[in-house]
Amino acid sequence: MTRFLKDNGLSVVLILLFLVSIIGQYLAGWRFENEELAKHGEPGLALAQYATNPQFISSVFENWESEFLQMSAYVLLTCWLFQKGSAESSDPDEPPRDENLAAQARRKGAPAILRRGPVARWIFANSLGLALLLLFIFSFLLHWKYSAAQAAEDAISHGETPLSMGQYLFDAQFWFESFQNWQSEFLSTAVLIILTIFLRQRESPESKPVAAPHAQTGA
Repeated sequence: MTRFLKDNGLSVVLILLFLVSIIGQYLAGWRFENEELAKHGEPGLALAQYATNPQFISSVFENWESEFLQMSAYVLLTCWLFQKGSAESSDPDEPPRDENLAAQARRKGAPAILRRGPVARWIFANSLGLALLLLFIFSFLLHWKYSAAQAAEDAISHGETPLSMGQYLFDAQFWFESFQNWQSEFLSTAVLIILTIFLRQRESPESKPVAAPHAQTGA
């Protein structure tokens, strides 16, 4: 167990932090929703009922959507764009790392999929970006669906005609929810990229070595 935690401690701690956070969001959201219902003289929701509440589900996937957009954009943009001096960038003066994958596939320890032909190599060579992009699309669609459901409930409660899902895709509320998260994700990524030029964090792979010159690019 000690060896497992040493080898996987980063993933384990991040998953535990995620679970604590989403449980906290669920409990706080349930309490807040019942407070709002009580103000309008409506019966509260049982704890289990809140799991299917459109507002809760929409808020979860609204945040996941922005995170996966940030990560997929970051992974893909760093394939072609550079920031001299940043620990988060490849060095623009170094040759490409992943040229001639057919030859590299013969190296000891290379993933076996690289020896299964050009299509398999292309898929594996782009699998990280593709997976993150698909997770973004999945989260975007669920955010859209449940945000539309919540907006429809609100419209009905005010005696208004609810929008269809197709109509809601062009509604300002939906894009306000998305852009308010997207802008913060892109800003935080840009700040990290720029700060790693001049600042250090000892022993972190996201930082250059403490004694590295500012002009050194890559960790």
